[in-house]
Amino acid sequence: MNVQAYLAFNGNCQEALNFYSEIFNAEIKNKQTYEDREIDIPSSYRKKLQHAELKGKGIHIMAYDAAPDTPLNHGNKIHMSVDLKSPEEAEQLFKTLSDSGQVHHNFGEREWGHFGRCTDKYGINWMVNCNR
Repeated sequence: MNVQAYLAFNGNCQEALNFYSEIFNAEIKNKQTYEDREIDIPSSYRKKLQHAELKGKGIHIMAYDAAPDTPLNHGNKIHMSVDLKSPEEAEQLFKTLSDSGQVHHNFGEREWGHFGRCTDKYGINWMVNCNR
């Protein structure tokens, strides 16, 4: 069994995946747009991503641009969680993810190791961990 996250965006999926591909050293694969799909979607949205995957060592995220008539509500029911081995690497990742976003728990030492929680500039919630 394999459980994966599937992220929804409001037209900026490509931009977000470019950002994540840089910080996670991963590749964007299986890109499909709305271009040749027989669905009722504005022509201005045809080049948006209907499906894409971000794959790399230890990461596989699927993502898409929700159709304009699909309401997306920012919520806190799901967080992406990243576990790293080095506190310095974890702190740097947290700083990159939280830049232009919102910090909910500053990255710092906790009883189990190091931890920080933020929402990035694309509205995705992240928890960055480094266990002792």
